[in-house]
Amino acid sequence: MDRFKQLQTFVAVAALGSLSAAARAEGVAPAMIGRRIDALEARLGVKLLVRSTRRLSLTAEGGTLLEDAQRILRDLNDSESLVAQGSARPTGLLRITAPAGFGRRHVAPLLPGYAEHYPDVSVTLDLSDRLVDLVDERYDCAVRIGDLDDSDMVAIRLADNRRVVVAAPSYLARHGTPRTPADLASHHCLSFGSQGNQSRGWLFRVNGQVTPYRVAGRLECSDGSVLHQWTLAGCGLAWRSMWEVQQDLASGRLRTVLDDYCAPPNGIYAMLPERKHLPARVRAFVDLLRQAYADPGYWGAPASG
Repeated sequence: MDRFKQLQTFVAVAALGSLSAAARAEGVAPAMIGRRIDALEARLGVKLLVRSTRRLSLTAEGGTLLEDAQRILRDLNDSESLVAQGSARPTGLLRITAPAGFGRRHVAPLLPGYAEHYPDVSVTLDLSDRLVDLVDERYDCAVRIGDLDDSDMVAIRLADNRRVVVAAPSYLARHGTPRTPADLASHHCLSFGSQGNQSRGWLFRVNGQVTPYRVAGRLECSDGSVLHQWTLAGCGLAWRSMWEVQQDLASGRLRTVLDDYCAPPNGIYAMLPERKHLPARVRAFVDLLRQAYADPGYWGAPASG
């Protein structure tokens, strides 16, 4: 029998003065109330109530337990009320993880406004390119880019992620412009090597099929920001996301190549451990990302950081 139900019944009997009154209040038979009291007394090994045909009274042990039981049930109700309020109004600690480069440019700049709008929420942002376990590490949300393998996670698509092959004008002047993906074999390609989701190759649409092309070069790095800087410096070709290079393309610091072979975009996602009983602070954060990324002018605006 549930221990809290026993305590609730005991407090109700003491407050109402009889088993039958407590039974009427709960809508059960008096015998059920009696069994709960008997089970509670048996578990504790003491007599709590003295019952007679005319009245019911507490023993000394019953009086002591009543004070503690009332406090316990009151604390439980207060805790449940606090949590219920949090489900309607954003409160508490919001823990987010995002890829380092994308998080610096397109998550971190949005958080000061979020924190100002929801003053009862504290935010922790972890910028890391490693694959975080949301459940084990107790994160509320992960922003992820590309193909998803977490079938047990809830994925909310926030925006498309278009990828292009780019190079600095200085590189193209020295080495020429590739005309087909097969031409990449004779170019210096800057890649993650065996790291990340580019390990199977750069993806292109060739003859209606998405096809991976293995690339090679003398420079590899597991940090996308370093690859970006190397590309700007004219060290080679790189396969980058538009969110990273759009400003460089607009300014002429980089140019795209092989545009006719661009693969379909993958996605930018908010990953959640579950959808049910989602705290208001998480819903508000996901809504913020959706609204910001859906703005047609957002990706063309100057990036922060």
